[in-house]
Amino acid sequence: VQLQASGGGLVQPGGSLRLSCSASRSIFSVSGMGWDRQAPGKQRELVAYMSIAGATTYADSVKGRFTISRDTAKNTVYLQMNSLKPEDTAVYYCKDYSFNAWGQGTLVTVSS
Repeated sequence: VQLQASGGGLVQPGGSLRLSCSASRSIFSVSGMGWDRQAPGKQRELVAYMSIAGATTYADSVKGRFTISRDTAKNTVYLQMNSLKPEDTAVYYCKDYSFNAWGQGTLVTVSS
């Protein structure tokens, strides 16, 4: 499977961005989809996950601010990010758990 992430960019603190992840084949076929991120000098961490049934899990640091959603007809997963903080700055990767595969990542920079 090929995953194409997009939507990153530079945003001021308090701003919003919506990331998209388009897959080359059907998503949620065996397992869920999620978003990870990796900040400079830090390990990659789980940000959000959605199961086949639609149940969601979020990192404590983003609960109430980020929302993962999907459009299975478009083979696309989204990450709506609101109230962004400088500590959200990272490369964001989408992950297809059915194939244990990541996309190429999209950079999000939160800075004034």
